[in-house]
Amino acid sequence: MPSYNDETTTEEVAADLQAQIIGKTIFLTGASPKSLGAVFAIGIAQYQPACFILAGRDLAKCEETAQAIKAKNPSIRTHNVHLDLESLGQVRQAAEKIRSLDEKIDIIVNSAAIMAAPYSKTVDGIESTFAINYLGNFVLTNLLLPDMLARGLPIRVVNISSEGCRFSPVRFGDLDFGEGKNYNRWLSYGQSKSALMLYTKALADKLGHRNLTAVSLHPGVIMDTHLARYMADGDAQELDQLDHQQGHSKYWIWPKFQTPSQGASTYVFGAFSPDLKDQNGAYLANSAVVDIKEVYCWTRDVVDADRLWALSEKLTGQQFVFD
Repeated sequence: MPSYNDETTTEEVAADLQAQIIGKTIFLTGASPKSLGAVFAIGIAQYQPACFILAGRDLAKCEETAQAIKAKNPSIRTHNVHLDLESLGQVRQAAEKIRSLDEKIDIIVNSAAIMAAPYSKTVDGIESTFAINYLGNFVLTNLLLPDMLARGLPIRVVNISSEGCRFSPVRFGDLDFGEGKNYNRWLSYGQSKSALMLYTKALADKLGHRNLTAVSLHPGVIMDTHLARYMADGDAQELDQLDHQQGHSKYWIWPKFQTPSQGASTYVFGAFSPDLKDQNGAYLANSAVVDIKEVYCWTRDVVDADRLWALSEKLTGQQFVFD
């Protein structure tokens, strides 16, 4: 396995993994221009992936990314699908649309997210950050998996988490912070990213025997994306105070900022590295597997992973049972 670090770029990892990229069909959420998802897709386009299915709320933005992909490689097929993760009904509609396409998905990359958003609830009555960052992805991925699994070929799910998971485990007894009365936008973000990591663990445990590899990852601290749209002056001080209160001493010195290309490099590694087949359920950062001792226990606990799966089925009113 090549040695990567926090300065490794998307282009470097893609060049190393071009043999694994060729011919693949990738489903990607969070594909608007300037997003890390778009940087990932454009960065691997020259290495002949077969198809991108781009999903997002704004189809015009998806099309802008699709055109940037085709500018790199006109032979790539692209499809744009409307996806609103704030509505479980619309998520199900999107899944049906995706399944109706004559494409065989090899890799799912769940990159759509919000961060540090004010308190709100979705049309389904679920706290919005939890719904958008985790629950919608849970439903969408699980609806797409049966067709992917039926082929019997290696498939992969890449969930974009964050070191923000350090701020909160899944609050099983109070997902919505007392109807918003006790809401903290960073705890909410942390909860949603911890949930994604538990979901990754559950997928690896439930479906590893069926040729599915699932990984989650931290892309780095990158401010030059739309994810930071709710950030404001003074937020760094707020985060520093929270890290001190919670004892996250390695964050008492503000972490190094990375470029979008450096951040998306871990997307490429997570989606295509053949070495990850033996590291199912792993958490990645800087295009490498993070030592299990450095992964927060509430993001990898098998009991909590099963508990979250059951809770998610209850919240969505839908069971997902795989052989």
